[in-house]
This record gives sequence, C-alpha cells and structure tokens, in this order.
Amino acid sequence: MENAICNLELQVLTKIYSAKKATKKALAGVSFTLGPGLYGLLGPNGAGKSTMMNIITGNLDATSGKVLWNGKNVLRMGREFRRVLGYMPQQQNLYDSFTGRRFLLYIAALKEIPRSDAALQVQRVAELVHLSSELEKRLAAYSGGMKQRLLAAAALLGEPQILIMDEPTAGLDPKERVRLRQVLAQLAHDRIIIVATHVVSDVEHVASEILLLKEGQLVDQASPAALIEKYAPGGTLEDVYLTIFG
Repeated sequence: MENAICNLELQVLTKIYSAKKATKKALAGVSFTLGPGLYGLLGPNGAGKSTMMNIITGNLDATSGKVLWNGKNVLRMGREFRRVLGYMPQQQNLYDSFTGRRFLLYIAALKEIPRSDAALQVQRVAELVHLSSELEKRLAAYSGGMKQRLLAAAALLGEPQILIMDEPTAGLDPKERVRLRQVLAQLAHDRIIIVATHVVSDVEHVASEILLLKEGQLVDQASPAALIEKYAPGGTLEDVYLTIFG
C-alpha cells in the first residue's frame, strides 16, 4: 500500500434534518481535503461529527455536497470505496454467541477478503489490539474494553486506506488506550485515519492535524501546535478545546 494514493475531499457538505415543527442543519457546508496522516475530529455533542462520519462511510445521504476519494465521488464508487474503507462505530452491536475469531472471520467475509487470506488477517489485527489470546472466547464473556478492541480489529481488516473511528478508546484502560494510540500513529504514515473523540489527549501528540467542528461548521483545521499557538499560547490542546467550545 506504500504507493497507493490517499486523498479525501469534502466539498460543501450539508445535511439538514427535517421534522414537522422544525429543521436542523447538522452540517453547514463543510469542506476540507486530507492526505495520509492521523486526524483528530473534535467538537461537543451535537456538533455534527457523527453525521459527517456517517456520510463519508455511506451510512447516511448528504442533503448537498460531495465526498471524493482520489477525485471520484464515493457514491458512484460504491463497493470500490467500501473495499478501501475501515469503520469503527461507537455502538457495540455484537453477537454474544460468536467467539472473537468467528466475529472477525464474519467481518472479513463481509469485506470480501479471500478465505485464503482471512485467517492470517484475523491473527494480524488481533495482535495489533492485543486480543490474540482471547479469540476463542465467546463475546458474552468479553468486557466492554475487549469488545471495543475487537471493533478496532474489525475496522483494520483488509488493510483499509481510509480508517474512520468513533470514540475508539471509550472503555479502554489507560494501558490499552496508549497501545491503540501508538498503533494508529504507526499506521497513519500511508493512510488516512480520522479519530472522533472527546478524549483530547488521545490525539494531541499523535495527530497530523485537528479538525474543530462546531454547530455543523468547520471552525479551524491545523496541527495541534499551531492551534495551541493561536488559541491558548503556552497551554494544551484541551485549553484550545475549552476556549473554542466553552
């Protein structure tokens, strides 16, 4: 994947939810372009983070605007885009009767990974998230943190060129949080990784850039150091967050 092109572009992305009594603009013309790297997506609840991620991954239609992957509209790419996409949702909708291995093999099948490669890929991603010794256990016996790591492993199947993760460290103990952070930082040199989180420290020291989303609008996009210099000189990224979002 060293020579693969990785370019994600959002063009004036808008999403309006209509109800009987009112309408809500969840995204209001968001535009940006990303190349290989790790990007932190920060903003309070209701800022539009989940809406944006669901549009990129094809789980939700935009009201207007486009998402382009290497210059191609992802809606027209269909399965071609899904093959290069890895997505880790925040919700843990798992089959308790499955073992960890069976779940990952099931996801590998959905991703159309050849059977001849699936077993090796499952072992590889399980090692990345420190779950190799737990794969034969049923998911009913998994802790919340183990389920979270399993979802991260599932997202990593297929060597995705773009990886979108919604609160990936939720429920992880400090040691596993650091471990996952390091894994993502290592993977980001040749792919695009977007991490939406409320744990500012998860992205402060590993993100190429931070995207700050407020009330459906992109209020800034820059490196953590540049944002600190601009909004909270001598402070931290958390101080930036508090300055912008209150």
